Amino acid sequence: MDEQEKINIILNTQKVIAVVGLSPKPLRASNSVSAYLKNQGYRIIPVYPREEYILGEKVYRALTDIKEKVDTVVIFRRSEEVLPVVEEAIKIKPFAIWMQQEIINDEAAFLAEKNGILVIMDRCMYVEHARFVRAHD
Repeated sequence: MDEQEKINIILNTQKVIAVVGLSPKPLRASNSVSAYLKNQGYRIIPVYPREEYILGEKVYRALTDIKEKVDTVVIFRRSEEVLPVVEEAIKIKPFAIWMQQEIINDEAAFLAEKNGILVIMDRCMYVEHARFVRAHD
């Protein structure tokens, strides 16, 4: 399956998204991308070390604290901080892990794929969703 096919499957079928590094600051990419996705009908679950609520959603400190099934883990962390996030994500068995634009970690991607998880790296979910919607209009 090529990357565009993976992206289309994720955007079309995976509706519960845990966002690691979702900032409470509206001008941060993590916040604006998550707000956009929420407005498009996705369920957003913030994972952040502080705050009680972001975008009106309860904040969790860790992926493993989330009680509901997570379809996709979106990562807004520096590339060198991704591996521990992926190691934790594997424990909750998401369908996909999405590393936002400019986030690349081959070791983490290999580990996730070895555990049967689809991986997208260095792509903005907002941009890809907007392209997906335009392609299906």
